[in-house]
Amino acid sequence: MSDTAASLGRKINSAGDLQSVVRTMKALAASSIGQYEQSARALGDYYRTVELGLGACFRVSGPATLPVKRSGKNDAPAIGAVVFGSDQGLVGQFNDTVADFAVKTLAELTSQSHVWAVGERVHARLEDAGLPLHGLFTVPNSVQAITPLVGQILVEHETHRDEAEGAELHLFYNRPTSDSVYTPVHQRLLPLDKTWRHELAGLPWPSKNLPEVLGDRTATLRAFLREYLFVSIFRACAESLASENASRLAAMERADRNIDELLADLNGNFHRLRQSGIDEELFDVIFGFESLKED
Repeated sequence: MSDTAASLGRKINSAGDLQSVVRTMKALAASSIGQYEQSARALGDYYRTVELGLGACFRVSGPATLPVKRSGKNDAPAIGAVVFGSDQGLVGQFNDTVADFAVKTLAELTSQSHVWAVGERVHARLEDAGLPLHGLFTVPNSVQAITPLVGQILVEHETHRDEAEGAELHLFYNRPTSDSVYTPVHQRLLPLDKTWRHELAGLPWPSKNLPEVLGDRTATLRAFLREYLFVSIFRACAESLASENASRLAAMERADRNIDELLADLNGNFHRLRQSGIDEELFDVIFGFESLKED
């Protein structure tokens, strides 16, 4: 009886220690979600400002200096794609979901692609799928680390664009949703098509005074385009990190509930076993007393 009770006691202690670790990771994931979601929301106003600036440039100078979208799957060069994943565990199917979505979407877009992976785990998943990988970036561990990553991605894309004029740039990442933890999304940043340019040119200006572009209009337009690329990639990375931590938080909540159920079962078994031992000892005492009384 004592060996079995000791074994249950060790299991209860181990489950308690594991629950402490799980709750600590829950707290870390919850705090991380906040900073990334706040960063993504803050970028919304800045993104709107950049759109208004681009719209003003298109209304004044026109889209002549922008790359034109190529038509036809066979005529298009190899497109560039950036897939955002996770380097840490306890995120469920996070990397598999975005990798499978990227593989399927790229297969429908073109037969040639240059893919950069953000995260070793999604890099391995894309490599297993047979995609031509041209680079690996480290997943940022904070909001401050996103900016250097965006710079590296833009440098790689500029090098690729110099080698293949008119190359496209696509982003694949998981975006947080209200009804579920996340969903994979696809965003094409370059080249900028006529529909996109006309929509920006038609954006209503927030005041009655219409804007004017001073100085070199082409330089101003290209500056806005750089900001558009930066904020788009930054927001994609921030939303991917928010989805990663949301997935980890959901996994930790499930683990916490499972540990609670396990501890309830272990404690119940321990108390029943302990009560059974006490009952046996009481029966022995009573039986001995009755035997002494008869003698």
